Amino acid sequence: MGKVVVAAFISLDGYIEAPNREMVPPAPSPDLFRYFIERNLTRAGVFVYGRVSYEGMVRYWTSPDADAKEAARLAASRKVVFSTTLAGADWGQVEIARGDPAAVVKRLKTETDKDIVILGGAGVANSFMRAGLVEEYFVLVTPMLFGGGTPLFAPGLPRTQLRLLEARPFDLGSVLLTYAPA
Repeated sequence: MGKVVVAAFISLDGYIEAPNREMVPPAPSPDLFRYFIERNLTRAGVFVYGRVSYEGMVRYWTSPDADAKEAARLAASRKVVFSTTLAGADWGQVEIARGDPAAVVKRLKTETDKDIVILGGAGVANSFMRAGLVEEYFVLVTPMLFGGGTPLFAPGLPRTQLRLLEARPFDLGSVLLTYAPA
């Protein structure tokens, strides 16, 4: 049975978005594709998003800037978007979830043996963290300070002791950290 994984990139000061909800991805590099993007594409049975992150991913991965091969793989993957406002979604296999994350995860775990990877949305990630559903944190720390924005870890999360599974420096100065609850 797969794990529930928060997979995110954050600035060194802990933000997944810069001020004004600006998404600032890490610089493209062979290490980024090999150890972060490829790993997520290989391990995921389902990708989970919040609405804003989902719409941002669609914009990026359908743009001319995106790697066509990786974009096609991501489009073909199964996706669940948590939203109360999204009326429809048409980027491959997409389900819109409006319910309790715990109930959705319980169902998804019966439908895939692979990981359930939360790729975007601090709100969704924090809901999963508050419910004690996250079994791994796969966090790419980028060598940037945003000075504000949307934090990955919101105030008020339960105290959770973690154990380091891996720390991998990347070619352009990012560091990939993998933790699991102790």
